[in-house]
Amino acid sequence: MRIIKDTTPLEDGYRMPGEFEPHQGCIMIFPERPDSWQYGAYAARKAFVKVAEAISFSEPVTVCASAAQYDNARAALPAHIRVVEMSSNDSWARDYAPTFVKNKEGQIRGIDWGFNAWGGLYDGLYFPWDKDNQMARKLCDLFEKDVYDKRDFILEGGSIHVDGEGTCIVTAPCLLSKGRNPQMSREEIEETLRQYLGVSVVIWLPCGIYNDETNEHVDNICAFVRPGEVVLAWTQDKEDVQYEMSNACLAALEQARDARGRSLKVHKLLLPAPVTVTKEECEGLDSCDGEPTRMPGERLAASYVNFYIANKNIVMPGFGDPMDKLAKETLQELFPHRQVIQIYARDILIGGGNIHCITQQIPANI
Repeated sequence: MRIIKDTTPLEDGYRMPGEFEPHQGCIMIFPERPDSWQYGAYAARKAFVKVAEAISFSEPVTVCASAAQYDNARAALPAHIRVVEMSSNDSWARDYAPTFVKNKEGQIRGIDWGFNAWGGLYDGLYFPWDKDNQMARKLCDLFEKDVYDKRDFILEGGSIHVDGEGTCIVTAPCLLSKGRNPQMSREEIEETLRQYLGVSVVIWLPCGIYNDETNEHVDNICAFVRPGEVVLAWTQDKEDVQYEMSNACLAALEQARDARGRSLKVHKLLLPAPVTVTKEECEGLDSCDGEPTRMPGERLAASYVNFYIANKNIVMPGFGDPMDKLAKETLQELFPHRQVIQIYARDILIGGGNIHCITQQIPANI
């Protein structure tokens, strides 16, 4: 593995492919952190295993597990899913596994962004995060990919969505948050995205999903289904705080033009009814630095937009809500050539994210 410090992906002819482009595989991390995953993470692990199995129907899956959890992960996962020992602080592969970029010859490289647990000492969610911050480079070594060293720029994979044709969508509350790159202007952040993702247009959404503790990652509110088309998390309840947030994002998307000059076609993906944490669930979580990580009645950032696009299927969350069926039907219409698999994901959501958050795709070298 070569660590690249003197050039950028754009200079070298690399771009980040859209998630809907072919993959050579997917990366996940086995959960165990007791202040994220209730009651010893047993329910969360079952949900993670179901997600890994669903993705493995159409592409290879590698699951990273700590030394303490390696045997458990190996026993829980089917034989065709690879398990490797790798230390981490938590289980959010989307946010600190490498962002992979690709050139016209099909060569793949990784990007090693800085990670500080969604805000560092300003408003981050845990400390330390040192093992997470090492994972991108370790994974590039594992997969024999050269890696761009960009640890001086804080960015999570869940805070960007690209169309593979030069357009990136982000949210302003996340990328402009004081806990990430406060020394940089919006224009400087945009230029970094252009240089490292190979994009020419950055579309800024004004917000994400209400109470999303990542400072409102884009992958919970909006995602590309193909170039020129996105899904947007939506509610018709005008009394819900999310109503104005989703409307503001719709206005931004309708005014935007992508890198090819197209207006975006926006498909609304209705949200489930608000999902809140129970007292029993809170009692199963350890404290973090002496403070509870969840409070009874706290609203979680539940969204069907947090799905993963695999080679032959879509793996999406369900919440035991009547809206689950309609959301699945909507995505099936948008992805007619992929089978939509819905997995009950409340036990993932309690940890703070969902199916897209616990996965990271590796583009195919074709």
